[in-house]
Amino acid sequence: MIGGGRKLGKTVRGKAEDGHEFDVYRAEPEGPARGALVVVQEIFGVNGHIRSVCDDYASEGYLVLAPALFDRAERDVQLGYGSDDVARGRAIREKVSLDDALKDVEATARQIAGQRIGVVGYCWGGTVAWVAATCSRSFAAAVSYYGGGVPDLAAEKPNCPVMLHFGEQDQAIPMDGVRRLQAIHPELPVHVYPAGHGFNCDQRASYHAESARLARERTLAFLRQHLG
Repeated sequence: MIGGGRKLGKTVRGKAEDGHEFDVYRAEPEGPARGALVVVQEIFGVNGHIRSVCDDYASEGYLVLAPALFDRAERDVQLGYGSDDVARGRAIREKVSLDDALKDVEATARQIAGQRIGVVGYCWGGTVAWVAATCSRSFAAAVSYYGGGVPDLAAEKPNCPVMLHFGEQDQAIPMDGVRRLQAIHPELPVHVYPAGHGFNCDQRASYHAESARLARERTLAFLRQHLG
C-alpha cells in the first residue's frame, strides 16, 4: 500500500483525562502535514493491518495517530483474523465502553496541535468514529467503515461532516439498518459496496479489492475537502 522507502511509524504514549495511559501508533508524512487523522482500530487491536493503514494515510500527507483502545482491558493486543481471534477480540471489546474509547480518541486528538483533525474508524472503530463525530467537537471530519453500531445510534446528530461505508453483503450489519440511517441523515454520503464486512482489509477473506480501492478514493477526496 505504501511507496517503497517510507520510514515506518513509531509508538508513543497517550494519557486520557481520567489518567489512563495507552500506546499510540504515530505515522508522519514526509513533508508538512496537510492535516491530521486519528485512526480507530478494529476489534483486532492496533495490529499490522491498522499500522499499514496509518502508514498509507501518512503517505498521502497526513499526520496519523492510532490509539490502542484495548489497553484499557489488555495491553499490546494484536490479533489475526481467525475464528479464535474474532472471539477474543469481541470479548476484549466488551470490556471497553464507547465512553472510554472516546476518552482515548479525544486524548489522542489533543496530541496534535495546530492541525485540522479527522477521525477514521474501521469495524468497531467505525462505530467509535461515529460516536466521536456526534459526541465530540474535536474533529473537522469523520469517516466510518462498516461500523456495526452506527445504525443503532442513527438518531445522534454529527458535529462535523461524516462519510460512511458499508458492504451490502455484510451479515453483521443488516441493510435495513443502513437504509434507516440514510433516511434519518439524507445529507450524509453513505456508500454501499458489493462486499462483506471488513472488505477494506487485505488480510481478511472478505477483502474486496475494487470496493477497498473505491472507498479509499472517496475517503481521501472527502478528507482533502474538509481537512485542507
